[in-house]
Amino acid sequence: MIRRVIAPALFPPPGYSHVSLIEAGTRLAFLAGSVPLDTDGQLVGEGDPVRQAGQVLVNLAEQLRAVGSDLAHVLATDVYVVSSDPAVLSAVWEVVEASGLRAGPHSSTLVGVACLGYTGQLVEITATAVVPEEARP
Repeated sequence: MIRRVIAPALFPPPGYSHVSLIEAGTRLAFLAGSVPLDTDGQLVGEGDPVRQAGQVLVNLAEQLRAVGSDLAHVLATDVYVVSSDPAVLSAVWEVVEASGLRAGPHSSTLVGVACLGYTGQLVEITATAVVPEEARP
């Protein structure tokens, strides 16, 4: 069974859910790309990939909280950054490394891309996480 979840503390996404839960022995959550929008749908950190990365991680944590998980239970992420400059990619990666994602069994891919979905968006992170047994209803 698949359950799709919209995190109530986040701006509602257009046409997709923040998280998809699939029961397969272990409950896994497949998160839609976390983006640098605030609760009103406004871009945070225009022109600043480091600030955007911080907002993306705040939103990622909210997506996880909506299904009873957290950053420590993230298995894998893909980090997208609008840049071909290794220094910009490294600066965003430093924000990721400083987050709670380092606590869990986390694997990641960092990718420089040409553009992302929202005007001015510079960072997006997708994730797959375990929902711990104690969080299950």
